[in-house]
Amino acid sequence: MNIGASSSCFYPLETEKSLLLVGKAGIRITEVFFNSPSELEAPFIKQLEKIKNEYSMDITAVHPFMSFAEGYNIFSSYRRRFDDSLELFKKYFEAAAALGARFLNLHGSRGEKTIPDSEYADRLGTLIEEGKTFGVRVSHENVVHYSGETPQFMQYLHSQLGEDFKMTLDLKQARRAGEDPFEFAQKLGACVAHIHVSDCSETEDCLTPQSGGLFDFKRFFEQMNAMGYSGNYIVELYRSNFEDENELKRGIDYLKTFE
Repeated sequence: MNIGASSSCFYPLETEKSLLLVGKAGIRITEVFFNSPSELEAPFIKQLEKIKNEYSMDITAVHPFMSFAEGYNIFSSYRRRFDDSLELFKKYFEAAAALGARFLNLHGSRGEKTIPDSEYADRLGTLIEEGKTFGVRVSHENVVHYSGETPQFMQYLHSQLGEDFKMTLDLKQARRAGEDPFEFAQKLGACVAHIHVSDCSETEDCLTPQSGGLFDFKRFFEQMNAMGYSGNYIVELYRSNFEDENELKRGIDYLKTFE
């Protein structure tokens, strides 16, 4: 099992400092959450590459900083804005390719959609094809209050896009949407290409994985193994969910006990 942590865990610490903390903690698998347009420029990407190489890190995925506006830029009724947004995503794909990332996480449209589901799938398909030219796969994440919060919509996208459709399963987002992560994974099966993990308690829906937490990681890993999942598991938390990088590393070590 390949388990790591996202640079986003340390937000709002700057992205390069966050990645450095991940590396210094001995965490070798990660994803990079970009937070500003200048971070897509070549000099900054080279800075991230240097950190990656120094700590022998595998950057498995990248995350756009405009995820909250994807409905406006990509999935709105104004087609020209989508066409223009493809140019911005080329920069994301270029950055992902330079860092060796295999996936780009997409949140999708927030709130009520303004285009038919068929057009949503068509535009996602166009974005997927663009990513392929850079060797990067677009992976649609399940996020509460977004189109992909339900297994039903993800299944629809799969029916339209076939094997090209990939999804990032986020455990905390499934909980927040009132969805069972186990059922979500079961219904999407081979579409799951990337996973964000976190633990929970009776009062908190996002915690560092730990002994005494309520989420049944043993059952979850067994389920994913049985479905043939071979991707990475990335601990993705909010900064208020843990004390420091040492706690984050302990959470990863705890998950590795289930190997």
